[in-house]
Parts: sequence; structure tokens; C-alpha cells
Amino acid sequence: MVNHYKVLKVSSKASNAEIKSAYRRLARKFHPDLNEDAEGASLDFAKIAKAYEVLGNPKARAVYDKHLLKAQYSNSSNDDSVFSSDNQHARRWRQMVYERRYNEIIDRMIADERRESIALQKVIFPVVALFLSTCFVAIFKPTFWTQAQIPGKFVLFSLFIVGLIHLFNRIRSALERYTYKKENIHDSIFEEAKPLEKPYTRFAAICFLIGGFGISLGLGLLIGNYMQLFIVSVMPTLFSTTLKPEIVFYPPIFVLLVDVMHTFASNLD
Repeated sequence: MVNHYKVLKVSSKASNAEIKSAYRRLARKFHPDLNEDAEGASLDFAKIAKAYEVLGNPKARAVYDKHLLKAQYSNSSNDDSVFSSDNQHARRWRQMVYERRYNEIIDRMIADERRESIALQKVIFPVVALFLSTCFVAIFKPTFWTQAQIPGKFVLFSLFIVGLIHLFNRIRSALERYTYKKENIHDSIFEEAKPLEKPYTRFAAICFLIGGFGISLGLGLLIGNYMQLFIVSVMPTLFSTTLKPEIVFYPPIFVLLVDVMHTFASNLD
């Protein structure tokens, strides 16, 4: 059985980041276009690509590790060692080792899935918060900035700057993690991205963000037109009948607050 860990020159306990880094390093080294011995390089490159295809996928890696562990024990059947002994204590020891290794595989798979889930939540929560806050701002047209005194305006402006930077970083991280640019195989290997790993194009993701923002704003304005008299009559000093430039302050602040609460709740778990 081919040992993909040896192909990529990494430990069987290597993290996903270490495996990806090893793949990129070896792919650069053995890519056929950079080697005179194209045929030999093609074979090496195919082995590297196959190894990464398996080890780069947490579920496929867990299945492969289980088969590799069985193969290692079966290959030891001809050795005069504790691995091949029929002694009751040796069998019990082998079972304990097998169960420990298998539990390590499952624990690693669960940890990888948890990290992926957390990374996905860091994308979903800010985007949903941005769309919802934009819609609510368009509905109610708040005038907190206009009504606030100097200290209040300072707090709002500070929160806006922090929220804007936070939102920018979240969107940038999401684009880097889940999107790819349309580029050829050389760029995908020699740079950081590998298109097949990422489900969406950068253009499609940006269009989704812009389109979602526009729809949220339009829907909010539409609902606000029907609720305008009611909203203004309830709290006329806090809400306006028309959109004002200050509405740009509120969505980033809302996203920041939602993310802080989500982080706090996640740490409690």
C-alpha cells in the first residue's frame, strides 16, 4: 500500500496546513514544466497530487489512515515480534494500539471539522449581519448620529471605524479561504491557491456580496415606505422619513456587535 505521508514527506500526525504546505513545496519542485526529465517528473508529480488528494481531505484521510494502520499490522505478520505473536497479551497490546491510533484518527477528523465549522461561521455571521442591518437601517432610517452629543458621536465614529476594519478583514479572509481567481495551473501551484479546493470564484462571491447588499437596501426601503408613518409617530426623534448619509455608520457597528456576541457564546461552549 502506498504511504502518502512518505510521498509528501510529512508525519502521520501532520496538520492540514502542514500537508498543504508540503504539497505546494513538492509541486513546485517536481512540476514537469520545470524539469528536463519531464517523464520522470510527471510520475513524481502524479504521486504527489494523488497523495494530496487523499490527505488534503479530512474524511478521505481518516479512511486512508484506517486502511494504512491495518496494512502495517498485516505486513508485520511474518516478523518475530509482538506485532505477529499469537500470545494473548500481545494480541491485547495490538488491540490497544489499534484502538488508540483509530481514536487519534477520529479525534483529528472531529477537530478538523470543528475548525472548518468555526471558519464557516466567521463568514456566515458577518455577512448575514451586514444584510440584515442594511435592511433594518433602510426601514427605520435612524438618526442616532444627528441626535448625539459630541461624546456620543465620538463613540459612534470609533465603533464605526473598528467595525469597518473588522468587516473588511472578515470578508477578505472569506474570499481567500473559499474563493479562487480564474487562473491557469501554474498560478494555482506556484501561488497560494488551488482552485479545485475552493467552491466559488472570486467574481461570483463579490457579485453575491454586492447583490445581497443591494437587495437588502431595496427591500428595507420598500418596507420602510409602508411603515414610515408608524415608525416616525412612535419615536420621531430617533428615526427619519428620508435616508441620510449617516446610515453608513450603522451596518459595520451591528456586524461588530454580532461577531463579539458570537465569539463570546462560542467561548462559553
